[in-house]
Amino acid sequence: MSSTARRTPAFLDRRSLAGVYLPALVFQVGLGAAVPMVAVTASQRGASLALAGLLAAMVGVGQILGDVPAGWLASRVGDRRAMLVASGVAAFTLTGAALSRDLLVLAVSVLGTGATASVYQLARQSYLTEITPVETRARALSTLGGVSRIGSFLGPFAGALAVHLGGTSAAFGLAVATTLLAGAVVLAVPDAAGAETVRRRTAARVPVRAVLREHRRVLTSLGVAVLLVGAVRGARQVVLPLWSEHLGLAPATTSLVFGLSGAVDMLLFYPAGHVMDRRGRLWIAVPSMLVLGVALPLAGTLPALAVAAMALGLGNGIGSGLLMTLGADVAPPAARSQFLGAWRLLQDSGVAAGPLVVAGGAALGSLALGVAATGGLALLAAVALGVTVPRWSPHANRRTREAAGLARDGTLA
Repeated sequence: MSSTARRTPAFLDRRSLAGVYLPALVFQVGLGAAVPMVAVTASQRGASLALAGLLAAMVGVGQILGDVPAGWLASRVGDRRAMLVASGVAAFTLTGAALSRDLLVLAVSVLGTGATASVYQLARQSYLTEITPVETRARALSTLGGVSRIGSFLGPFAGALAVHLGGTSAAFGLAVATTLLAGAVVLAVPDAAGAETVRRRTAARVPVRAVLREHRRVLTSLGVAVLLVGAVRGARQVVLPLWSEHLGLAPATTSLVFGLSGAVDMLLFYPAGHVMDRRGRLWIAVPSMLVLGVALPLAGTLPALAVAAMALGLGNGIGSGLLMTLGADVAPPAARSQFLGAWRLLQDSGVAAGPLVVAGGAALGSLALGVAATGGLALLAAVALGVTVPRWSPHANRRTREAAGLARDGTLA
């Protein structure tokens, strides 16, 4: 191996940078710009606040509904082509949202956008897993998670500028442009060597039901941990704004606290992947959930809330790419896309359910109860990961790697 190859991680080669990371960033910026405008657009079309919130939630519903079909599509046409399809359809649905004059068209457009996001996310995860050596898998996928976080962070700012210059529909117009640009970049990058084509031909003959049946044990054991992690992450998105409101903070202050948490979150994806590759997945999985479990804010002052927000960013940031990496570890190569569709269904269902835990506590008259319940879920997720990851992943820690006959770099010893 040359000294250059040693210095340059394989997952940062030109193909992955141009074919996966850049499109992922551009695609996510567009979604980040458009999603906050869904509720605003619904209100402008005459929806009540409750109905506007429901329409905004259609993005997440679309992702859940699209997860398993996304795996089926990627197995038929290939990961890169699935990304191209998702970019094209997303441009269409986002245009529909921008031009909609009634709530039904807006709802269908938003639902379709969520489904295309699911296709795009699954396909880029599967494709990156295909072209990345196993010894850098966690760094590759944590970087993908980090790039998505950066896009989600930058998107609302880009959307705010677009709205300032051209009105609410301009945010959707920006998203259309970014999704088309992401597709153009994917189209321009040459495909990986024929491995993906061979796998696609094999996978196309494997029904989704057969994959679910054959791998039901991992999906009903490690999959429970995935569901819990998703729930904790989903709850985190609403805990900070709700607790800020509970303390009577101004909306601008709430945004600042939330942005502080997101900034810490974005900085940690590469160190997290490095630790997972060198030490094992559990070195990140369990601490991530423990930090989130104890950091959920029951603060009574703004400084204490700011510290809690940074701790939440730390816990979520070190877990960047964790679920994608675990999914890549346990997915069968011959039917990876179908399996990852079910895997992402568990993950996205957890993300959707998490805020309901917080809302349930608030409905019972105690937001603190909902926050405490979420902290309990995080601790339960840490236990579930600690028990199930070594059972299924040879990369859980050094002990499981040695038992599986793997060298320190992840290759067969």
